Amino acid sequence: MKNKKALYLLLSANAISHFAQGISMLAIPWYFAKHLHAASTFASIFSVATFLTIFWGLYAGTLIDRFPRKNIFLGICAASAAVLLSVSSLGYAMGEIPMFWVAFVFCFTVFNYNIHYPTLYAFGQEITEKENYSKTNSLLEVIGQSTNVLSGAGAVLLIEGIDTHVLGYHLQIEAWSIHRIFLMDGLTYVVAAILIYFIRYIPTQELKVSKEKIAIRIKEGFKYLKERPLLFHFGNASYTVFIFVLIATHLLWPIYIDSYLMEEGNVFALTKVHYAIGAMMAGFFVNRVFRFTDRLNSILILMTVALAAFITLSFSKSDLVLYAMAFALGIANAGIRIQRVTYLFNHIPNNIIGRTNSVFQSINILLRSIFLALFSLPFFSIDSNIIYGMLIGAAAILISFGPLVYYYKELKEYKKVKS
Repeated sequence: MKNKKALYLLLSANAISHFAQGISMLAIPWYFAKHLHAASTFASIFSVATFLTIFWGLYAGTLIDRFPRKNIFLGICAASAAVLLSVSSLGYAMGEIPMFWVAFVFCFTVFNYNIHYPTLYAFGQEITEKENYSKTNSLLEVIGQSTNVLSGAGAVLLIEGIDTHVLGYHLQIEAWSIHRIFLMDGLTYVVAAILIYFIRYIPTQELKVSKEKIAIRIKEGFKYLKERPLLFHFGNASYTVFIFVLIATHLLWPIYIDSYLMEEGNVFALTKVHYAIGAMMAGFFVNRVFRFTDRLNSILILMTVALAAFITLSFSKSDLVLYAMAFALGIANAGIRIQRVTYLFNHIPNNIIGRTNSVFQSINILLRSIFLALFSLPFFSIDSNIIYGMLIGAAAILISFGPLVYYYKELKEYKKVKS
């Protein structure tokens, strides 16, 4: 791989910023559910923010195909550092951060996701030879989920604090305030920006930049998929598990743990740790485990695992079962993402990948908004009603099997793009 150093710098920058970001994105939902007792309010905020990202996601895709990906990353890091450090400073000045500004940081991060990850994968594709796509996607997953494990472990210590004895020693860590967590998050973006600045690379293929107006470039993504309906069906159906894992991580699990299991923040953080370990394992082994079958078949198998996990959670009231199912969902979601992205890389040219991903992302966001609006109803915050959220997730995954099974043969034989 001729751009190995550039790839490692990209992965390092992403991991450093993602560590603190992961703690923030665990701390905020728990802060609303446990400390503010405002889970329904948070769900409504999450739903509105998610819906608004439809328009931002479409625009972000045109930026990814229009400007150098390195410059986009630098802009993301600079903006993120400015927001996190400003809100943190407000918290230090006032002694606490008002609910509005905590919600603002969460919404900003949701918007950030919609340009950060498409840019990350597009940049990874740009600096990777075609025969190394699968390895690069696995490496992105492994590094990303390893960071999630660390951020989850950090959240265990920082969200609620810890006071225990280990091997005869008294270990005590006071819980961090939300503005202190935001300060750490903001500083990591500064470090990430420095690393990205030093990235030097030679594109593995010529990037044909579209100089058309934004509206035209957005239409190009829709037009490309309209002319290739099999890719449209595949890209959307294979995205369903991601939708509900994201909803579970930020909304369902905090309510499930607080209202249904009657547990504390350390259980929420440990759940994310088990999920991240599962996802990391998928990054290491998914290509080896499924080397004797095609990518489409492996996606169907992993979707079945996710389906079983959501059904199990709806019938269990054990934190140990929650950890096990989070581990299974980590394997399923990360494994599907690796196989899905590699399939799309092999069938969509790099110069159009940002715009086509924006189409998938927009549909994904619309569906997430609908489900988040549904889960914001007070019904799901009462007693054990949150288990119906798990069943709804299982039903959606089951429905998404339809297009993949129906078009299985055509998708399997679909012609790959040339290098």
